[in-house]
Amino acid sequence: MLIGDNFTIKTSDYEEDNTLKLSPKDMVLLHFLEKGRDVAKSLPEGVVISADTVVIVGGEVFGKPADHEGAKEMLAKMSGKVIDVISGLAVIDVETKKELRDFEITKVKFKEMTQQEIDDYVATDEPLGKAGSFGIQGKAATLIEKIDGDYSNILGLPLFKLNNLLSQLGISIFDF
Repeated sequence: MLIGDNFTIKTSDYEEDNTLKLSPKDMVLLHFLEKGRDVAKSLPEGVVISADTVVIVGGEVFGKPADHEGAKEMLAKMSGKVIDVISGLAVIDVETKKELRDFEITKVKFKEMTQQEIDDYVATDEPLGKAGSFGIQGKAATLIEKIDGDYSNILGLPLFKLNNLLSQLGISIFDF
């Protein structure tokens, strides 16, 4: 574990609006920061780590699919293409109100997928609940030809960047 087990997971009430006229990068930067701020305002102390991930395919933003059909559509559009996985993260010190933020972009090259491969992958339910309808840590790894960038970013939390932000607050992951 990167930061031990002395943390609590809190869900934000912030409602994402993906219809805003923002670039994909600016949209993810807004969402993760507002999610973190929403959680931070409910706490008396501590550090909030907030992150958000989207997938960009030809300028189109892919979040989490609504259902199996949505997952199939996303995967078909990614077939044979290089996509961008953008994760933004914030670290907020609740007491001092200091906010640190950063983002990571990782390129992922998908193989040309057959409709049968897409159907079989979606039938595993792995794509549900994942930005872009895939989880590289699972069976989707067999659909990916190569990546260029931070692997942990594709998982949804760029750990190198997170460690840098924590260090700026004087927090060492080696203390946990």
